[in-house]
Amino acid sequence: GGGGGGGGAITSPPPPVSDPCSVTAQKEVVLEQMQLWYLWNNRLPANVDIDNYGTPRDLIDSLSTVRATDASGNPVDRFSSIGSLTSDQQFFGEGKFEGFGFSSRFASADNWRLSRVFVDSPAGRGGLERGQTFVALDGRTIAEIEAAEGIGAALDKDTIEFTMRPVAGPDFSVTLTRDIVTIDPLPQWRIIDGSGGRKIGYLEFATFISTAEPGFEEIFAEFNAQNVTEVIVDLRYNGGGLVRTAELLGDYLGGRIATSRVFSSTEFNADRAPENNSQRFFSLFGNSLNLTDLVVIATRGTASASELVTNGLDPHTRVTIVGTNTFGKPVGQIGLELPGGCDILLR
Repeated sequence: GGGGGGGGAITSPPPPVSDPCSVTAQKEVVLEQMQLWYLWNNRLPANVDIDNYGTPRDLIDSLSTVRATDASGNPVDRFSSIGSLTSDQQFFGEGKFEGFGFSSRFASADNWRLSRVFVDSPAGRGGLERGQTFVALDGRTIAEIEAAEGIGAALDKDTIEFTMRPVAGPDFSVTLTRDIVTIDPLPQWRIIDGSGGRKIGYLEFATFISTAEPGFEEIFAEFNAQNVTEVIVDLRYNGGGLVRTAELLGDYLGGRIATSRVFSSTEFNADRAPENNSQRFFSLFGNSLNLTDLVVIATRGTASASELVTNGLDPHTRVTIVGTNTFGKPVGQIGLELPGGCDILLR
């Protein structure tokens, strides 16, 4: 610092925290990084006392919901998080996570059901299947859990007894224990015979992780060999993932019809914008399609990178969305590793 006289007292900075992995150190880094990189950093409070927050997660929750709101008063940020760096790398890089191995949704207020069960997961091995309805967890009804701690907290256990109701047949109970689950990001794809000799490609895409990328080449090579120009991409339960993987899918779908045109624009906060704002252009691959029609199957669970692909292709070909409105997540996250070897990542 520099400059200027005056006779006021000088306040010494607080002593540095000796343990970089302590809760206090983590909160200090979280606040610093949010002030630097947070998209809505201009809405953060001018003075934040980190001692008022028990954990880094508490700090993030407060800063991301109290000040940064939209015109209706709702939080604009429902996505910032802090977690394990190792888990993040395993999920996005290897397609692995620790859990029971299913995805679920509430079809209505009292109808919680399975939307996906991963192959060779605890859920899959235990007989859970898509479409089944949850009746109870550890003997407690879903209504009882919702009225108490909530479903998320009730699932935060290593072992749970699930009581399920199949589409047909009697209820059954099975006890499952968390394990490492490997995600198949491309569960199915095929070519459908359309009228007039048309060939229509169908691709179910579960999540945008790097293990999907080698599969794209095989799928789109076959689509090209069969002269596919119309594609159905099933993104109904795809909540997003890596922007890099979304860009790659965009290139296979739109690289031939929109070569060197803008696929997406990325904008940072005003402080970081000059060095970081960018545009991503379509790249032409050997197996990029001569796409004429794209149909996206979507639900409320379709979000983030799924919406990026849909919106990126919309100006360049005929895009039809079948299903319901998507989630609405026009923002992404960068990963900021906390120093000190603490295995903590801020997104």
